[in-house]
Amino acid sequence: MAKSGQERSAKAAEKRIQYDEKELRHRLRLGTRQKLDELMAWNGIEEINEAVQNLILNAHALGPTLSYQAIQGPRHKVQISENVARMFRDESLRELRKDPGDEYFAS
Repeated sequence: MAKSGQERSAKAAEKRIQYDEKELRHRLRLGTRQKLDELMAWNGIEEINEAVQNLILNAHALGPTLSYQAIQGPRHKVQISENVARMFRDESLRELRKDPGDEYFAS
């Protein structure tokens, strides 16, 4: 005899407790979701949870050093141009000249 929906739900709940499963929820913006979709397509994966589990397992298998490189977020390098640095310096000197104190500055 087939199990009822309630029996199946109870059995699934028992398994989640037994295996100490934790549900993760995460929202993705369009660009990140497109990258996940590409990764899934490249690897023939249809389920998001399978892709995320594989990514976690494979990143962990890389070890501490390589996984850091694989998992770190993109960082934007801030570079201040010479013109902006000069403008900042000139404006700072101008402010110091307005209210001179014990500061030393080269002209």
